[in-house]
Amino acid sequence: MHKITAMIVDDEAPMRAHLRSKLNQIWPELSIIAEAQNGIVAIEEAEKLQPQIIFLDIRMPGKNGIEAAAQLAQNAMLIFVTAYDEYAIQAFERGAMDYLLKPIDVERLQQTCQRLQQRIAEKNTSQLVLSNSDQDQIKKQEYQSKQVEQLLTQLMQQQAQQKEYLRWIQASVGSSLRMISTKEIIFFKSDEKYTLVQTEQAEFLIRKTLKELEDELDPKEFWRIHRSTLVRVSAIAEVTRDFRGRQMLGLKGCSEKLEVSRNHTHLFQQM
Repeated sequence: MHKITAMIVDDEAPMRAHLRSKLNQIWPELSIIAEAQNGIVAIEEAEKLQPQIIFLDIRMPGKNGIEAAAQLAQNAMLIFVTAYDEYAIQAFERGAMDYLLKPIDVERLQQTCQRLQQRIAEKNTSQLVLSNSDQDQIKKQEYQSKQVEQLLTQLMQQQAQQKEYLRWIQASVGSSLRMISTKEIIFFKSDEKYTLVQTEQAEFLIRKTLKELEDELDPKEFWRIHRSTLVRVSAIAEVTRDFRGRQMLGLKGCSEKLEVSRNHTHLFQQM
């Protein structure tokens, strides 16, 4: 019996390691023969190694997953791995491809592996049985290929029309990777080297700059109130003034008060 081969494509090395570890637990017979950090490298590796399955991140520098998929889908089954479910779920539920949302849920990954195993078994069976239905099978595959192409076109159009915002922040905690939902985050505060991520339960340090975060977060959900601070709007409990006349924010689930700089007092005009 030939080994089933796979490749993992993601620009975050900890995420690739995390997915590899989960796959080793759930499907130990699966041979992960390559990893790639973007779509360009993925296409090169896929041409050389011909993996049967590709776990493909959508948002990557250089060539993203949607752009790379048009070539990769010709010879492999694609499983999109994405933190953005606004449009991906509806497209992938049609059955032409599968998807996984970050952070990866083990039960959902098991379902994906079962679907892949079933599809591979059906393909192997069809190759063993020679009949007059072979032509129908070819037509079915061509039809599915066109469906995939249509889905990819739709996704690329939607990507161009709407901006994707961060839904998860990745933070290293010792030797593990912690996925933090942006809905859990109260505020971000930066210094020269690191950015502090504050939640109700804990705080984390990441290397992403405040400027990068401001560009990637939904401006309706996070406001810049100081050159070193971004705050979740829904976490603001009250706005007061201290004895020096500075605006200060009281926060839900956090005892710390945040200063609003003069350049951002317009956010709270009624004060």
